Amino acid sequence: MGVIKTNSENTRMLARLMRAEAEGEGELGMLMVGNVGVNRIRGNCLDFKNIRSIPDMVYQSPGGFEAIQKSYFYQRARDKDVRLAERAINGERQHPASNALWFFRPSGNCPATWWDQTHSGRFKSHCFYIPTQGDCPNVY
Repeated sequence: MGVIKTNSENTRMLARLMRAEAEGEGELGMLMVGNVGVNRIRGNCLDFKNIRSIPDMVYQSPGGFEAIQKSYFYQRARDKDVRLAERAINGERQHPASNALWFFRPSGNCPATWWDQTHSGRFKSHCFYIPTQGDCPNVY
């Protein structure tokens, strides 16, 4: 049973997002992007109030993902990417994205905070940021 409700079409959408945002980071990096997406749906807090589904999360504007502006996102989801998306949907979490709601790829070091959110760690090129437990208890 997943930690969010979804269907096969939306699972494939999450898989496409994970690939488009982090394929260069390998499977673990892609899974971390999935963690952030699932956390945004579970959170119902801060910038992500009323984000209740994968399409809500993927196409949120402002605040969504850059990948949806690129044709790569719209390619068919591969089976291995769908399996990674299913792992994120089923609640598998990987640090530093375990409780993260944001990530970005800086040109240098990860800042200690980003938009007043705490840096939880870096994986390859991506820096991950978490809310406080008080601000967003559903991601903890």
